[in-house]
Amino acid sequence: MQDVNELVDMVFSGLLPLVIEDVVDEGERILVRARTPHGTAACPGCGAQSGHVHGYHERTVADVPVDGRRVVVRVRMRRLVCPTRGCRHTFREQVPGVLERYQRRTARLTGHVTSVVKELAGRAGSRLLSAWAVRLSRHTALRVLRCIPLPRPRVPRVLGVDDFALRRRHRYATVLIDAETHERIDVLPDRKAETLQAWLRDHPGVEIVCRDGSVSYAEAVRRALPEATQVSDRWHVWHGLARAVEKTVVAHSGCWAKAAPKRRELTRERTTLARWHAVHDLLGKGVGLLDCARRLGLTLNTVKRYARTPEPDRLRRPPRYRACQVDPYRDHLRRRRAEDPGVPVKRLLEEIHALGYTGSLNLLYKYVNQGRLEGDCIVPSPRRLTSWIMTRPEDLPDKRRVHLDELVAACPEMTALAGLVRAFAQLTAERRGSDLDSWAKEVRQAGLPEIGPFLNGLAQDHDAAVAGLSLPYSNGPAEGINTKTKLIKRQMYGRAGFPLLRHRILLA
Repeated sequence: MQDVNELVDMVFSGLLPLVIEDVVDEGERILVRARTPHGTAACPGCGAQSGHVHGYHERTVADVPVDGRRVVVRVRMRRLVCPTRGCRHTFREQVPGVLERYQRRTARLTGHVTSVVKELAGRAGSRLLSAWAVRLSRHTALRVLRCIPLPRPRVPRVLGVDDFALRRRHRYATVLIDAETHERIDVLPDRKAETLQAWLRDHPGVEIVCRDGSVSYAEAVRRALPEATQVSDRWHVWHGLARAVEKTVVAHSGCWAKAAPKRRELTRERTTLARWHAVHDLLGKGVGLLDCARRLGLTLNTVKRYARTPEPDRLRRPPRYRACQVDPYRDHLRRRRAEDPGVPVKRLLEEIHALGYTGSLNLLYKYVNQGRLEGDCIVPSPRRLTSWIMTRPEDLPDKRRVHLDELVAACPEMTALAGLVRAFAQLTAERRGSDLDSWAKEVRQAGLPEIGPFLNGLAQDHDAAVAGLSLPYSNGPAEGINTKTKLIKRQMYGRAGFPLLRHRILLA
C-alpha cells in the first residue's frame, strides 16, 4: 500500500498542496477526490488568518491527462469566516499554484494549454489538445491565447522598422524589433509616418533606426528623433543597384548580344523605334515630358525612359533562348552545314536521330532559322546577365565566368559597368560607406544614364545610405520576422483580426 501511495504522489505531484483521498478508474477518465489541508487561510480582503469553517463546497477541475485519459479532480473546499469586524463575512480558501480563481483547469494544465495555443492558436491547437485527451474548443483556445500577458515593451538602443502586408496592396502594418537582440518590440496597425512618429515620441531613448528606403519611415524618424542615426538597409541598396544594372544591360544589349530575328526586328521598327522618334521629335520642339505622354498616349515613366535613351538601338532587347535538346548536336550540325550548305533539314534530323536526338523536326527548324546554329553559345537574357554581373566571380562556374567576360568585353559601357559593380560590392563588404560619394562620381563620369535614378535616390537618402554601408546593422532580422508572420497569417486565415495577429507576433 505504501508503494501505491508513492506512485499516486509521483503521478499527481502537481496536486501535492491538496490531500488526495481517492483515485477512481472510470474507464475513459480518471477521477481524483481530494480536499484542502486543515489549517488557517488568509482572508483576501484584510489578510487576517482564519480557521473557522463556515461550510464546504465541491469544485471540479480538469488536470493533465494520464495514460491518454482525462483526469478530473474533485476538491472539497472550505468556506471560512473572516475574524475581522467590518470585513467580508465569509470567504473561500484558494490554493495558489494549483487552482486559480474561476478556472475549470488546474494551473499546470493551463500551462500546457497556453504553450500549445501560443504556437497553434485556435483550430490547430484544439485538434492537438484533443489528441492528448484535453477537451478544448477553438473559441476557448483563442480566449486562452488572448489572456496570455504580453511582454512589457522596452525601448531598444537600435530599432529595426519594417512593414508587412495585412492585405496585399491594400493594408499594411509595421513591426518594430530590437536590431541587436532581434526581440519583437511592438506591432503598429499601419505604415503611416504619423503612427511611427507617435510611437517614437512615446518611447524616447532610440539612438539608431534601421529601415528600408521608405520615405514615410524616414520622415517619421526625422520628425520624432532628429538626433537619431538612420541606417538604410544594405540589401535594399544592393537591390536598387541591381535594377539599375539590369536597365543598363538592356540598353546596351545591341553590343553584347546577337541581332534579333527579323520578325522581332520588324516589330521593333513598328513600335519601339517609332515611339523613340516620336518622343524625341516632340522634345526637340520644346514639348514637355508630361505633354508628350498625353499626346502619344504613353505613361510618363515610358516617355522618361525614351527621353533618357540617346540612341534607339539601346532599347533593343536580345532574343531569349533557353537550352534545348538540339544543343548537344550543334557541332555536328555546324560541320554538316559547312560541308554542304544546302543539306535539307530533314536529312540533318535523320543524322542526329541516329546520334540519339529525341526531339521533333519543328524544334530543329526553329533552332536553324533563329540563328542559334551559328552561335557559339546561348545568349542569356538581360536578367540572367545581370545576375552574373551581380554575383561574386569566384561563385560562378568557369565556363559561365568566361562567357561573362566575353559578353562584357564586347561593349565599353558594359566593361565600365562590371567594374563599378565590383567596386560597389567591395565598398559594401569592407564597410567603406564614406567612399560612396567618390563611387557615385565615377558612375557619372562613366556615362551610364540608366543608373542616374539610383544615384538620385542615394543622394536623397545620403546620410542613411552611408550609415547603412558603414554600420553592421541591417533589416534582415525584421525580414525574418515578416516571414514568420506570413505563416501565422496562414494559420489564422479568416479569423486573424489585427489585435489577435499582433498578440501572436509579440508572443512568438
